[in-house]
Amino acid sequence: MDFFSAMDVSSSALTVGRTRMNLISSNLANANTTRTPEGGPYKRKDAIFSATPLESRFDRTLDAATSQQVRKVEVAEIVEDQTPPRLQYEPAHPDANAQGYVAMPNVNTVEEMADMIGATRAYEANVTAVQASKSMAMKTLEIGR
Repeated sequence: MDFFSAMDVSSSALTVGRTRMNLISSNLANANTTRTPEGGPYKRKDAIFSATPLESRFDRTLDAATSQQVRKVEVAEIVEDQTPPRLQYEPAHPDANAQGYVAMPNVNTVEEMADMIGATRAYEANVTAVQASKSMAMKTLEIGR
């Protein structure tokens, strides 16, 4: 893999990581939102990722030689979790139904925090990969001196 392909793969992962962190932050911020413009409680959002081929002359050569394809990651779509809302008994709440239950968002804060830790680690790993690629390119340039 050439220098630019390595940077493209890592930068695409950084972009996806930022999107993932934004969605987790949104989920945590709306963990108690019982009323949305669409009606009903907030629905947890998640990203679906896809790997797409990275196009460069070097990559086509690598594909032919190894039958491996260099891929970058992209956000294919952002979906709403279809898990039903949890019902919480709060008869004094303005959004309570006739039985006194409030439909709360389907956001589990512990799960979101675990996802945030995983997203942070992945982001850090990709930053390290970008730095390593940059360092290798600089060492390569120093060979010519």
